[in-house]
Amino acid sequence: MYAVVKTGGKQYRVEEGQRLHVERVGDPGTDVELTPVMVVDGDAVLATPDQLSGATVTARVVGETRGPKINAFNYKAKANQRKRWGHRQTYATIEITGISAG
Repeated sequence: MYAVVKTGGKQYRVEEGQRLHVERVGDPGTDVELTPVMVVDGDAVLATPDQLSGATVTARVVGETRGPKINAFNYKAKANQRKRWGHRQTYATIEITGISAG
């Protein structure tokens, strides 16, 4: 059994026991419920909103990590304009604890 869940504006294919990095969803140690987009159980595929009304995917936030640093620089010639900045995205490491088709 696997599911496709939506979180942080992205979709992920998940199975029970799998760990993955998603955008921050909660503090470490908390349980979160993810929105399933599709649930596949053998030959049965649940994909419509009516079929997914009772479906749930639960996960536990195991920890946090940070992505790579992104450096950016703006420069305008002949105007003495320079701007430098950086960004590091914080990600949550989650472990899928259960997939229920309802």
